[in-house]
Amino acid sequence: MATLVVTYYLQQLHPDEVRPARPLPSEVEVRRAEVPLPELNRFLYTAVGREWSWYSRLSRTRPEWQEYLGQAGFETWVAYFRGTPAGFYELECQAEGTVEIKMFGLLPAFVGQGIGGGFLTHALHRAWEKATSRVWLHTCTKDHPAALSNYLARGLRIYRESSGVEDIPACPPWPG
Repeated sequence: MATLVVTYYLQQLHPDEVRPARPLPSEVEVRRAEVPLPELNRFLYTAVGREWSWYSRLSRTRPEWQEYLGQAGFETWVAYFRGTPAGFYELECQAEGTVEIKMFGLLPAFVGQGIGGGFLTHALHRAWEKATSRVWLHTCTKDHPAALSNYLARGLRIYRESSGVEDIPACPPWPG
């Protein structure tokens, strides 16, 4: 289905720009996935993004996932709610001291549970531990309706917008 998609590029240029959310609920633990594991990231990508038509990574082979996750300076962090995966984010160190938050999101069952703002705060603090000049990400109108407002509330600022028509395939509820 052809759909108009607006993409927002957001950034912070100094760690003092982070506006923390309230702390994460006590039932939430955030841990780094220290072993690059394609199955884990593919599961998280699919579980978080299936309702928002995240499809661009679904055709990657296992070796392609392994290469992506094995990049120097790449990290995956997972939020667990009482031991159950609730969300994830990926960080990618880039040239000139920048860090991109490549992915960020919660599984549908955990949206609206007071986790998103605190988890994004965690992601920004971790990104700034690695960055020296800029932390950035992009989101779009295919993402959760609250995503952009969460990013703005945490102190990220839009520096560019683009739009275009995308042919968005229907994603099955449980992709393989």
